Amino acid sequence: MAEPSAKPARAHLADRVVARLPAGLHRWLLRRLQPWRLRLWGLLRREVEGIMVLGFADDGRLLLVRHSYHLPDQWLVPGGGRAPGEDAIRAAAREMAEEAGCTLTEAVWLGQVRRSMPQGWTNRIEIVTGRISGTPRADGREIVEVALHAPAALPPETNSAVHEFLALWHASQASSANPSKG
Repeated sequence: MAEPSAKPARAHLADRVVARLPAGLHRWLLRRLQPWRLRLWGLLRREVEGIMVLGFADDGRLLLVRHSYHLPDQWLVPGGGRAPGEDAIRAAAREMAEEAGCTLTEAVWLGQVRRSMPQGWTNRIEIVTGRISGTPRADGREIVEVALHAPAALPPETNSAVHEFLALWHASQASSANPSKG
């Protein structure tokens, strides 16, 4: 029996077709089609399930990515869509592998945030944190740049959501270091 997190067969076909496109054409299509996808979600008043990953290297630096199509002038953490019913930890590991070529280990679910987007759709984001292994690399298609930064010294172009997710992570670290007495 197939796992509930498995993608439908048509998604696998679409992935294979897109993978055969030259990288430049793939980036061009992403940039052109993303605004239309967001508008369509708004018209449908869709709730989108997403995943964002706070991936830390052994030295404590946070992995950041720059997309070719979505907020290309800002640093984000790896993430993306999550299929209905897909486990958050598995989705986080998949996104880390797809976007940065790294393996996610010691993954822990951190929390969930909901955002009402300007186009009228809702983004429900599961946040996962963990360690990364392997050398981060941009795929040259969806991701054009990857970098590791100390959480206390993020570049000025870092998206505000990254700061919000790091605040959640810091709060979880503080609460696990100082458990309340009961």
